[in-house]
Amino acid sequence: MIDEMNEILKVFEEKAKKELDKIDEIAFFNQKKVLDAFIKNRISATHFYPSTGYGYDDIGRDTLGKLFSDILKTEASIVSPLIANGTHALTLMLFGLLRPDDMLFSIAGKPYDTLDDVITGKNIGSLADYGIKYVQADLSDGGEPDYPEIKRILQENDKIKVVFIQRSKGYSWRNAFSVDKIGEMIAFVKNIRPEVKVVVDNCYGEFVDTREPSEVGADVIVGSLIKNMGGGIAPTGGYISGTKECIEQISYRFTAPSLGLEVGSCMSGYLPYYQGIFLAPSTVKNALKGNVLLGYAMDDLGYESMPSKGDMPYDIIKSIKFNTAEELVAFCGLIQKISPVDSYVTPLPWDMPGYNHQVVMAAGTFIQGASIELSADGTVREPYIAYLQGGLTYEHCKLAICEILKYFKK
Repeated sequence: MIDEMNEILKVFEEKAKKELDKIDEIAFFNQKKVLDAFIKNRISATHFYPSTGYGYDDIGRDTLGKLFSDILKTEASIVSPLIANGTHALTLMLFGLLRPDDMLFSIAGKPYDTLDDVITGKNIGSLADYGIKYVQADLSDGGEPDYPEIKRILQENDKIKVVFIQRSKGYSWRNAFSVDKIGEMIAFVKNIRPEVKVVVDNCYGEFVDTREPSEVGADVIVGSLIKNMGGGIAPTGGYISGTKECIEQISYRFTAPSLGLEVGSCMSGYLPYYQGIFLAPSTVKNALKGNVLLGYAMDDLGYESMPSKGDMPYDIIKSIKFNTAEELVAFCGLIQKISPVDSYVTPLPWDMPGYNHQVVMAAGTFIQGASIELSADGTVREPYIAYLQGGLTYEHCKLAICEILKYFKK
């Protein structure tokens, strides 16, 4: 049966040759960019050593920030295992740049659920609790920015200090934004209000293109190290990268106003963070190839996916629309079944903190919650959409697609 399925995959690969070849080219470019940064910063075993206590003069910590800045083409970076996840990194960034009576403006619609709580939550230490206002411009039905509405809001609200763009789709049915599209959005904002800071939630999007949003005008970009930038090796952490002015302000929220980036130790050492960023272009390549191939497989099965078959992905997430809740749950069960960790577990819908509907999640990962590893989840509500992300190896992605084909071809 596996041989038969592999022959089917070869047909899909031939159809997807243009996209797969392009992904290889992007990975080669990004691998050279990363290697050049390692050589420039003279990385050695000294940088991997642990530190303790205050972490004064921690060369591993400080050089890791410089390495990320060179890769991302920014002036400064905070890269730390002390950042729990992407939402934590975004929270640090927002609280670092905004003050009471300032306004945050999302030009890509409502942020994902847990970040929405950070912004508008009641009595939980949110931005709203500190008197920071919020406004948003919803996307069109086709997932495009509403430029007339963005212009109106920018012109009518002089309290806007930070404009927020979420690169990936969250739990919505749209394509992620390309770097070109993000650059277009940033240029539009800056033409109207050049003084505002434009920040980008870059999660799931790093190394998908040859450029990052920081190269098209973003003042700050933010992401998680258990997604793309950790290469499947980093056990935890996040990064915040941008202009020197912005990173300095954020550093006072990261530690304390009197300390900034002068402190912060890591008893376990920095080896997995350096090794992870080195592997990241290749790991992202594998995930993207799986993403593209799955699009052809789901189309063959009669299911709609996003990005559509034949389109280049702009992040490592593939969205698949199912007809019923049972199909959604079954799909996630297949991903769990083909996982290297906890393959014997059956994922069931549950009440996940921060979400208003039950969530079903397949996550048989080496690093808990690492969505650069092959995983899938979705909210159990109409439309019934599964979000598959990651894949440390292309071969693992192909084996998962074989299981999906066997089940849904019944």
